Amino acid sequence: MPDKEFVAANINTAVENGSVSWEAPSNIALVKYWGKKENQIPANPSLSFTLKNCKTTTKLNYVKVSEDHQNSEEINFEVVFEGVKKESFKPKIASFFKRILPYCAYLKQFSFEVVSENSFPHSSGIASSASGMSALALCVMSLEKSLFPEMSEDFFYKKASFLARLGSGSAGRSVKGSMVVWGEHKDILLSSDYYGIEYPLKTDAVFKDYQDTVLLVDKGIKQVSSTVGHDLMHGHPFAEARFKQANDHLSELIPAFEKGDIQSFIKIVESEALSLHSMMMSSDPYFLLMKPNTLALIHKIWEKREESGIPVCFTLDAGANVHMLYPAEYKKEILEFVKNELVVYCENGHYICDEVGEGSKML
Repeated sequence: MPDKEFVAANINTAVENGSVSWEAPSNIALVKYWGKKENQIPANPSLSFTLKNCKTTTKLNYVKVSEDHQNSEEINFEVVFEGVKKESFKPKIASFFKRILPYCAYLKQFSFEVVSENSFPHSSGIASSASGMSALALCVMSLEKSLFPEMSEDFFYKKASFLARLGSGSAGRSVKGSMVVWGEHKDILLSSDYYGIEYPLKTDAVFKDYQDTVLLVDKGIKQVSSTVGHDLMHGHPFAEARFKQANDHLSELIPAFEKGDIQSFIKIVESEALSLHSMMMSSDPYFLLMKPNTLALIHKIWEKREESGIPVCFTLDAGANVHMLYPAEYKKEILEFVKNELVVYCENGHYICDEVGEGSKML
């Protein structure tokens, strides 16, 4: 099994305490993954833009515990989010520690304090699990690197993505690179179900600084979690066709990226967004995460593209908010469009300006 390479020896470390900090970005999938197998393995490959401004900063403080405590299967930790202790965040992080323990047995030698903050409001409707779990996984890997200093940089980032994926599937795409592929794909050498890799093929300059203006339609908690949604792909009547479609779309994006073919990019990206939500609407039980203003914004974006010729398009994650994607040269016109015509559809007039970034950074 490929995951065997990530099992770290449980050495008895002389390290008594320390801390490490990382910032990791969120990402927006262009080719969506929806449906997963056991152990956070995706049912189809996905590809994402890494964002620049929407990020999580995490500091991991650690202290060595007595040998009695090291026999426990539970990792002792506290969570502080934006200056406040957060008991509600602990179950997800406890689940993460439990999943990664077979690969990081040395963690049992420490107790931890996870101190975290977002550059965007937690309730803003931007999925923070990708940035949060990747930042935490990178902190864990920095601790591991201090125990195994001969570790290569390539292995460091590969295992960080592997661990992040066990916390939140999309987090594996938030570790390194401006465009990241996660999931095995026949046309992308070294692509893996176990971790994300930097998109390795030629990419036209137009996509290097692509813009993402996030129109916040609904900042509330989703009525159906992504975890539940993924599970509903088991036995879904259209699952196999959807998985094939995602693979085909990824193949079709390769020449579009190489040639700077924005029209093909738009067609594939918008189709992916609508396919994702069509899977939700046709599952059993079915559900709907789009809101009336989501649809209103989609139509406004289509109208703008038709009338102005500006190659602006949309994508959606598993929620109501609209990510408006466009080349950087049209930034001024699009932000005028947002202020004049689109803010009325956003909750409290809120939107976030972002663009393609490079990935995580150690602080």
